Amino acid sequence: MTTALTTLPQQPADTPWPTTAWPLGELPKSADTATLGRLLDHAFAAEAPDDLGETHALVIVQGGRLIHERYWTGFGPDVTCPSWSKAKSITQALIGILVGDGKIDIHAPVDAPEWREAPNDPRAAITLDLLLRMSSGLAFREDYVDDQASDVIEMLWGKGKDDVAHFAASFPLAHQPGTFWSYASGTTNIIARAAARAANAYGPDFEAFMHKRLFDPIGMSSAAPKFDKAGTFIGSSFCFATPRDFARFGLLYLRDGIWEGSRILPEGWVDYARSPTWQQAEAESPYGAQWWLGLGGPGSFSANGFEGQFTVIIPELDMVIVRHGKSPAAKSDSVKSWIRAISDCFRHK
Repeated sequence: MTTALTTLPQQPADTPWPTTAWPLGELPKSADTATLGRLLDHAFAAEAPDDLGETHALVIVQGGRLIHERYWTGFGPDVTCPSWSKAKSITQALIGILVGDGKIDIHAPVDAPEWREAPNDPRAAITLDLLLRMSSGLAFREDYVDDQASDVIEMLWGKGKDDVAHFAASFPLAHQPGTFWSYASGTTNIIARAAARAANAYGPDFEAFMHKRLFDPIGMSSAAPKFDKAGTFIGSSFCFATPRDFARFGLLYLRDGIWEGSRILPEGWVDYARSPTWQQAEAESPYGAQWWLGLGGPGSFSANGFEGQFTVIIPELDMVIVRHGKSPAAKSDSVKSWIRAISDCFRHK
């Protein structure tokens, strides 16, 4: 699926990269500061508002500079926050690095032992591209409500927790690969294992790879990925970091995978992440490749996580917005609308 993509802005020549510390900036004079103030006061009230739940942190970066941040009582710049499904976008970055190394071909069948056990297993046709785009066709129930049948809860905390990728890869097809879009955390854990197999690194060795090739070069020093007993990064759900470090990750994508003049992600990989995936009409929101599309306005893309974790990249505004909190799933649309309203304050003329 092709579409015109918003041009990604370059780092301003007079702005240092935030590898060690964030350069500070100010709210632009054109911003609607009155509306912004009301939105922030509402979200960070002493008693969490009913429509949003708890907002623990907000970080706004524009032009490569930290122009605003705010924290709820008990939180601050050094408090690590859960990624939940924002980890999926980190997993996409790791695959990109391995693509750049020539160790993975996303259009080749996935290296999944479960799909080679029986001759003519139709799952053997699944490519990494289909997994990245949540279009594998595998049956998997993405439900976080305890009293509902939930494959993701079983994978993360039940019988699948020791080997999350094997658990996910053992599901049968519900649809022919490439014909049905279905958001599934199990899919990303299969991807994470494929990354480990390609790198020939598991557990601590793969964590070292993550730091050497991704986290350390961009100064994401607080990043703490979690692994299962099989040594697979639980790329669907678990990478903790500070809000400022999640903003660094967002800036890497806003800068097309380049950091301090060095290419961290291969050319075209960020465009791949934000290129729309075909979805059936009833799909919840537009999707790219392990990134959601459009939350912050046209051309934006975002890493979204359970309970209101967001890293939103807005090329039009040269902006990254990071929001962390604890918001009930039923309030998700309200949180997204709040973030969009925050971004609209910078479109004010």
